[in-house]
Amino acid sequence: MSSWNPNQYLKFEEERTRPCQDLVNAVQLQNPRRIIDLGCGPGNSTQVLMARWPDASITGLDNSEQMIAVAKEKYPHGHWLQADIDDWQADEAYDLVFSNAALQRLPNHAKLFPHLLRQVKPGGVLAFQMPVNKDAPANQLMRNLATSENWRQYFPQEVRDWHAHDPTFYYEVLSPHASRIDLWRTEYFLILSGAEAIVEWYKGTGLRPFLGLLPQDMQARFLNEYLQLIKKIYLPQPDSRVIFPFLRSFVIAYRADEG
Repeated sequence: MSSWNPNQYLKFEEERTRPCQDLVNAVQLQNPRRIIDLGCGPGNSTQVLMARWPDASITGLDNSEQMIAVAKEKYPHGHWLQADIDDWQADEAYDLVFSNAALQRLPNHAKLFPHLLRQVKPGGVLAFQMPVNKDAPANQLMRNLATSENWRQYFPQEVRDWHAHDPTFYYEVLSPHASRIDLWRTEYFLILSGAEAIVEWYKGTGLRPFLGLLPQDMQARFLNEYLQLIKKIYLPQPDSRVIFPFLRSFVIAYRADEG
């Protein structure tokens, strides 16, 4: 898989940060002392946490060296840790374990999410947000293109970069250890400059595993063919912009007190 490109990701910083702000604003937690942001990327989500709880000790964790380097540069007073989420174990339980648009990349959620809730203090919170846009036309088009006659040789197996489940799944795996769970979905209608912007959006996320399997000299051709397909589905408005619907799932689990 191609390495993370912070500059590519941050081309849509405002659009990517808004769901994080919505999640942070929904967490009902008074004066948390310790917070960790799993999959912090270039630090935009961690900065939202810092603004909400300026007195808390907040750590941003990401497995990308490039992302952590940008986070350190943008927010030099922050605490940054390069590590894999699925190998992470808290040395001391947190008041808030938080994740914005990262956990969908990890498999085995039935094991992962109870583990993450166990890293939370009794009375604390596990809060996360994930894109659930896999069945949207833009995502279907990249999978269809990869399995087409001209491209299937480069993708011997299904490319899967999404592991999100229905909200009922997360209720079932978290409720045995939670006193309360809030679940909701929000569909954001992003106003982008054109079909090309949709391709740029996914170059920072969903297209990465596809491009990572292609030879360097074939990537531009794949992107161009994908763009032509996108143009047929996401038609321009009278002002030439396109409306790009994007669905996200939110979960806030409050860990039950022990005893």
